[in-house]
Formats: sequence, structure tokens, C-alpha cells
Amino acid sequence: MIYLIYNKKLFWDKSIKLLSILFIIIILSGCISSGKFRIPEPLPDDRRDIPLPEESEISLYKDVIDKLFVMPLDQLFDLSRSFRKLANKPKQALNFDAFDEVSNSSWFTNRNAVKQMSLDEIARGPNTGEGPDQSGPWTIIKAKTEGVTPGFTIMDSKGVRYPIKFDPPGYSELASGAEIVSTKLFYAAGYNVPENYIVYFHPDSLELGEGVDFTDERGRERSMTQQDLDAILQNIDYLPDGRIRAMASKFIEGTPIGPYKYEKTRRDDPNDIIPHQHRRELRGLRVMAAWLNHFDTKAGNSHDAYVTENGRSYVKHYLMDFGSTFGSGANGPMPSYVGFENAFDTDQIFTNLVSLGLYVPISEKSYEIKYPSIGFYMSQYFQPQKYKSHLPNPAFRNMTNRDGFWGAKLVMSFTDEQLKTAVEQGRYSDPKASSYLLKILKERRDIVGRYWFSKMNPLDKFEIREKSDGKQELCFVDLAVKGGLESADQSSYQYLIKQNESAVVKARGIIQNSSIPLPSIQELTQNNPTKQNLGEAVWEVKILTRRSEQGSWSKWIKVFFRIDDKSGEYVLLGLQRQE
Repeated sequence: MIYLIYNKKLFWDKSIKLLSILFIIIILSGCISSGKFRIPEPLPDDRRDIPLPEESEISLYKDVIDKLFVMPLDQLFDLSRSFRKLANKPKQALNFDAFDEVSNSSWFTNRNAVKQMSLDEIARGPNTGEGPDQSGPWTIIKAKTEGVTPGFTIMDSKGVRYPIKFDPPGYSELASGAEIVSTKLFYAAGYNVPENYIVYFHPDSLELGEGVDFTDERGRERSMTQQDLDAILQNIDYLPDGRIRAMASKFIEGTPIGPYKYEKTRRDDPNDIIPHQHRRELRGLRVMAAWLNHFDTKAGNSHDAYVTENGRSYVKHYLMDFGSTFGSGANGPMPSYVGFENAFDTDQIFTNLVSLGLYVPISEKSYEIKYPSIGFYMSQYFQPQKYKSHLPNPAFRNMTNRDGFWGAKLVMSFTDEQLKTAVEQGRYSDPKASSYLLKILKERRDIVGRYWFSKMNPLDKFEIREKSDGKQELCFVDLAVKGGLESADQSSYQYLIKQNESAVVKARGIIQNSSIPLPSIQELTQNNPTKQNLGEAVWEVKILTRRSEQGSWSKWIKVFFRIDDKSGEYVLLGLQRQE
């Protein structure tokens, strides 16, 4: 017995020592750095020609169990993750470039945040046409009944297929409006989304095809009958003129090969080399989801398609099913806890137990649905950093401040006019409902911007310009000022210019505008402490931001450049942001 006790104590002592050593190593690894700027290696294009992967499926029930119970336990016992969290050195995304941006890929295309889209482009979104052709009948080729709102797939007179979705009974425009408006916003942000259209049609324009596969309310698969179709149409809200409003989604081009997961990679796709939980566009999606209250970001609401574009065949990744955004849910308005809690929230359960039920969560406060076509969607109590999806999302759980800042840039890129245009595409019959949705979108956008732009130095879009006198200057955009969150008159910027590997400062100062004067080449290269050749030396401009004379300075951002040997011009290399 003494021997066992002694060995247990020895084992425990060694374990404690090992954990302490690992912790120290992690701390030191974050502190010991050469400070030398290195341009990240460019990632290979993930739109290279590949063979057709096999179609995959994801079990909804297995995914729920995995996300609610298995994943939290795995992360709890992940020592390296815990140590990184203690050391404030989280694992960064693996697909950012030298300027901390995401390149165009099969997952994401830079749009509004890089070049502001016109109002016509916002209104059009991903759409290439006008929706289902209504010059002839629509033939139903597939149907199902699930929950309260059924749906079916039609083929229009031109042979194009569209799944048709209906609004929940008693909540006309709720899901269809949310789907359309969110589609425009996600597309403008840069994500791949399907073509979605608001349609109005008369039931007489529907024809039942032969041998239509049908899943009834009992889950039985059989051929659809006219009685089944009549039963579906009886549970749908009609307009006063006898027409039905619905949402038509054009089939995504290419060969469908199933949804994608928010973790790991697809083994049969040679282009898919970055674990999905470490892709910035999926991590930063959490900020977009928080803004739009998109609570249903599960794997089942994604789509992989094998497409052929520009002579190459590859897998393209889509977001889809936005009927659960704003205050909309499948069967009606979302419950008030949506966005504040997971479906099974251990943190909330623990809080309730500790407080003996005295703590009243935000989700249980009294709310009023002002507009049935919008549902529970409000800016009151909204905290983007605390937003929770229905199921825990692996990519969201790995989001860092840099990822969040990148996502906030997408959100803040939308102007009031662009948001107004997007809301108009929802075709809400009540102008007050449209105005309310626009108001909340703008308020939540600004809340997102204020939070993330306070966590990081919000300077961006750096470029070197030549002034009229021939001197060079480093220009930038203060995103907080541009977004109307801060005053330009109250903003000042402290800068320091030195060689990247040297402590010798070449220039410093405080400016009130967004242009930093750069020293001449002669001033930079005189008394070169590292004795490097002109084109080899890397220079850095360290910038801090302050909002008032009494305010504190922000975290730094470093911008790196060199001098071209031949032209003698300054060349931007990249930047680093302090978290």
C-alpha cells in the first residue's frame, strides 16, 4: 500500500512538473522572437483540376451529439489548447496573406469590403436571371412534408429546377424575407450562396408530375397524389388575390457531393488542405452570423458542388438555407434565447445552479414581436462577442481577435444605402416592418464595429503615395472613422519608423490625418546599423491610435516596406496586428 501511495505521489509530481515545463515553453515561445518580418508563403490555388470526389452525407443526429457533447469534452482535455489559452497565444488561422487578408478561393471571393458594390449589384446578388419562368405551368417533380411548412421542387417551362419554400402559417414573409435579404448580404460579403428569388404564383399553375417521390408526415416514402398536393396547399397562407408568396432557390450548378464540415478536411479533395476550423472565412463567419442572428450554421446547411469553371473542375463550397436569420425560424419566430444560448448550454445550466435560479438570463426577459414578418430580432442586449449558434461550431470556437476583426470589416463595409437596398429585396408588404429591420441591421452593424474595432487597431487599406513635392507618404483608412463610429477630429496617430531588425529610430511623430510622411531614402540608409544592401533591408512603421488627448493609445499595427533597388521606390510588403 505504501508503495502504491508513493508511486501515485511520484506520478503526480512528475505530471505537475511536466505540465509546468510545457506551460513555460509556451510562454517563452510567445516572448522569444527575432522580430524579423517574414512574408507568408502563398497557398496553392484550391481551384486546381481534380477528379470527381464521392458524395458524402452527414448524420444530423450524430452531428448534434458530436457538437453538443463530444467536441466540448475533446477541447476540455486538449492540453495544448488550454495552454495556448492561458498564454493568450491562440492558434491562428492558416490561410491569411502578408496583409492579414483572405485570398479568393473556392470558399470565398473578396467583394464589398475590398471594392464597394453598386446598389444594383447589391440588389442582384448572386442571381443571373429573374427566377422561375412563369409563361407556362410549373411541374412538381419532388415533394416532402416536414414539420409545419412543407415544400416541393418544381421544373419551370424552360426545364430549370427550383426548390420552393413557404412561409410558416400565420407568419407571411417571415422566412422568405429573411432568406432573400440574408442571401444578398452573405453574397456581398464574399461567400458562395445559391440564387434565391421571391415568387408569387397561383395554385392553378402547378402540375403534378408522374411518379413524384414524396415523404409524408409519417416519414413514409411513396408517390405523391393530387390529394397530397391539395393538403399541402391548404396549410399555406394566401394573398387576397388568391396567389401564394414563396421562395424559389435555383439548383446550384455542378454535381452535388454533400455538405462540408466546419472541421478537418475532405479526404478525397486534394485541394482541401487546410482544416476547416482553421479557415479564416469560416471563423470570421461567426461575426456575420452574430450580426444577422444566423443561429443555424450547422454542416447540414452547407453544400459542396463539383463545378467546371475556366476549364478546371474542382469543389466549390456554398452556404445555404438562410430562413433562420433575423428573427425567423422554421415554424415561426425564433425563441428569445436564440443567439444567447446553445441548444444545450452547460454554461447557462451552471449559472442557473450557482445562482439558485435567481439569475434571469437575457433570453428570459419579456420581449414583444413588433412585426410578425421579422420576428425576434433586436439590438437591445446584443453583444457580438457572446453570440452563440444553436449548435456549437468548431470554426467559431477557434476564432481569434484577428479573425473577429476580419469578420467585422465585412460587416462594417455595408453602407446604410446598401442595407436599405438589400432589405427592399425582401419585398415586405408593411413599410414599417422594412424600416424596423433596416434600423436593427444598422444598429447591430455598429455594435459589431465598436466592439471589434476597440479590440484591434482599426487602420487598414495601406498604400504608399507620392506627394506633389516628390516625397513619399504612407496612407491608410481609419475604419472606425470611415464607419462613423469615431470622430476624425478626435483621432490622432503616433508613428515610429525604424529598420525591422534595428533599434535605431529613423522618424517618429504624432499626426492628426491619415498620411504618415516617410523619410527620404538617404535619411533611411545613412548609418545603416545592419549593413544590409538597399533592397534587402526591411523597414517598419509602427502605428498606435488615440481617440482623445486624454485617451490611451491603442494596440499597435506594424506596416513593412522595402526600397526597390532599380526604381528606388518604396514597396509595401505586409503588416502585423497586435491582438
